Amino acid sequence: MSTTNGQWYPPEWPERIRQLATGELTPVTPRRAATVLLLRDGAGGPVVHMLRRRTSMAFAGGAYAYPGGSVDPRDERGVAWAGPSRREWAARLGLAADDGTVAQAIVCAAVRETFEEAGVLLAGPTPHTVVADTTGEEWEADRAALVARELSFADFLDRRGLVLRSDLLGGWARWITPEFEPRRYDTWFFVAALPRGQRTRNASTEADHTVWIRPAEAAAGYDRGELLMMPPTIATLRELAPYGTVAEALAAAPDRDLTPVLARARLENGRVVLSWPGHDEFTKHIPTGPTGGAT
Repeated sequence: MSTTNGQWYPPEWPERIRQLATGELTPVTPRRAATVLLLRDGAGGPVVHMLRRRTSMAFAGGAYAYPGGSVDPRDERGVAWAGPSRREWAARLGLAADDGTVAQAIVCAAVRETFEEAGVLLAGPTPHTVVADTTGEEWEADRAALVARELSFADFLDRRGLVLRSDLLGGWARWITPEFEPRRYDTWFFVAALPRGQRTRNASTEADHTVWIRPAEAAAGYDRGELLMMPPTIATLRELAPYGTVAEALAAAPDRDLTPVLARARLENGRVVLSWPGHDEFTKHIPTGPTGGAT
């Protein structure tokens, strides 16, 4: 893992980029996914909930991230729904107008994964309420069943008589894993406020540590090389840093550009140049030979 700051940069990338450029590598189709920047107000401004992925994880091991994961095909099942319509969400997420079912699945994945990995549930008994507490043996049994895919999110909500609160989410960004990665995700990033009465916990088997941290503080840790992160994570942290309250960040969400960010690789003066459009800080210059590190 070569890094001059905290940028996650697997050592196999240069060879995979070369293989992609020469046609030896066929890109994997990315899976739809969702992740949530869970926020609460702190003394010095908003703080965000982050988890550190276990080093044993095949994808981004050791990196700090947000609760999230892939869409489950069953996330398309009908659920009690509050907030913008599925059609409105399709437009907001950059999908075709008739992709309301896909939009619902992405929003459901965001809410489901936040519950699975942080124990926080953006749903309530009515369209205008949120559950106040998700602790206890029965809640934990349902959460474990969701993680094991023994229970669909739709059945979970229906059994408990809960309405999914899509209005508590704001679309923030969309990033697609580079074409040369063996595991690819088309990920929508959302922002949401921690519901009153609920509290986060490390409920994920994929994480070994969680923290509430100011975005600017997390970014500074990345810059010092102390906190490992993927480009989407540090980019969204920097974008959150200017906001003085959670309410300000949520109010900014409707105007955020959700055009997907996808890394590009080109050959230039004997080196592969890896870049993420609109995010120059992540640009890497990679020798095409068998040795040498990225700069």
